[in-house]
Amino acid sequence: MNVRMGLIRKKADWTTEDFQAYWRSQHGPLAARAPNLRGYWQNAVTDRLQRGIDFARGPWDFDGFSQLWFDDAKQARHAFTDSDLAAALIADENHFLGDLHIITAQQVEVVAVPAEPARGKLLKRISTLRRRMDVTEGDFRREWKVHGDLVREMPGVSGYRQNVVVERELIKGQPCGYDQLPIDGIVELWFENPETLEAAFSSPQGQRTMAHAKTFLAEITAFLVVERRIV
Repeated sequence: MNVRMGLIRKKADWTTEDFQAYWRSQHGPLAARAPNLRGYWQNAVTDRLQRGIDFARGPWDFDGFSQLWFDDAKQARHAFTDSDLAAALIADENHFLGDLHIITAQQVEVVAVPAEPARGKLLKRISTLRRRMDVTEGDFRREWKVHGDLVREMPGVSGYRQNVVVERELIKGQPCGYDQLPIDGIVELWFENPETLEAAFSSPQGQRTMAHAKTFLAEITAFLVVERRIV
């Protein structure tokens, strides 16, 4: 399944509390009116620590991640470029967002995510990945599949998704190349709590998983988030 993800920064003069409240109660219902939208979740950043991993962090500093699902990319482009709602969405984004990058990703669920309401009790971490300079895009995708098998063996992992980036927009509506938005993948991981997360990565299986990560990744930039379903 393909997912459209917004990598979001609030305006500098907005407080975190005001940004989160507006995103949820004002922008969320507006974006939920997008034609052919199948699902929409917001992931509000609460923590920017690496937590459990000893890995180089990239330059990214996001305040939230949006996730929107459509049946196909054509429907997504229509919804945000030439639908009746597109202009209102852009005006609202300009009102409260400082930066908005867009990626389209192929999503694979490696460890099944629990259904609601159990899902709402879990801790979620989203991480952006950048491959090593000596690793090709094809090699990255192959190694990430191997990596998924290793994560599956880690204790305490309640859910795990891989999102392989296939399209990028540094500025919404303007496709860009890899050099402008060098993110190869986005990880979604769920745990019961922070202690379970730390224990998972400190376990022998977790140590083996992170040793493998260093063979093909240059950066892992982690964020704890609170997720909320809009649609």
